[in-house]
Amino acid sequence: MSAQLKKPVCAIVGAGPGNGAAFARKLTGNGYRVALLARGTESTKTLSEQLEGARAYACDGTVAESIERAFAAIREEMGDVDALIYNAGSGVWKNVEDITAEEFEQSWRVNALGAFLASRQVIPAMKNNGRGSIVFIGATASRRGNVYTAAFAPAKAAQKSLAESMARHLGPHGVHVAILIIDGVVDTPETRKKMPDKADEFFVQPGAVADALLHLLDQKPSAWAAEMEGRPFGEKW
Repeated sequence: MSAQLKKPVCAIVGAGPGNGAAFARKLTGNGYRVALLARGTESTKTLSEQLEGARAYACDGTVAESIERAFAAIREEMGDVDALIYNAGSGVWKNVEDITAEEFEQSWRVNALGAFLASRQVIPAMKNNGRGSIVFIGATASRRGNVYTAAFAPAKAAQKSLAESMARHLGPHGVHVAILIIDGVVDTPETRKKMPDKADEFFVQPGAVADALLHLLDQKPSAWAAEMEGRPFGEKW
């Protein structure tokens, strides 16, 4: 077996610009082969060509059949997944009177159902191997609702509760489950365009989030963290 194939495999669901791409670069530089999952492969294909051992897969995290196809292809082409990072997430910023039922359900599907479906694809091999890591990228909205998070907060709360339930169930089998809660606006070209007046320190830097993620993946079982929270030093909380 080649040295490349001996490297652990990390599947990143939601491998778009920002945190997803930063995760891929950080993990590739630290001995992982990465599977990049996103609804479209235009950007992930370009990223995969820049990273040794990386592959891009089309995947809609809200559709069970799409998740199943993508992870079947990963197992066939790359092997068992050693680490799953669920980074898919989207929000609709409306109050309870303005939000539609369809928008409410879609938020739950992206943030909670997708995390459940992706996790189910990797748990059997992780339990069989007696090791593995599953990390959800969460948000402070999981802890309290606000006026315009009538859909996002309940969806992120469901994701957080799922992570806690999984951590209790899978920990005894050697599988580390954690949630990395991000409090702040991630620095991407899109957010910079929307907030041109904000200083650099206002934004969450994807590279710093990737450092925190790697720390979670490197933790020893005697001191696993089930939850980690990160925010810019200037963030009010």
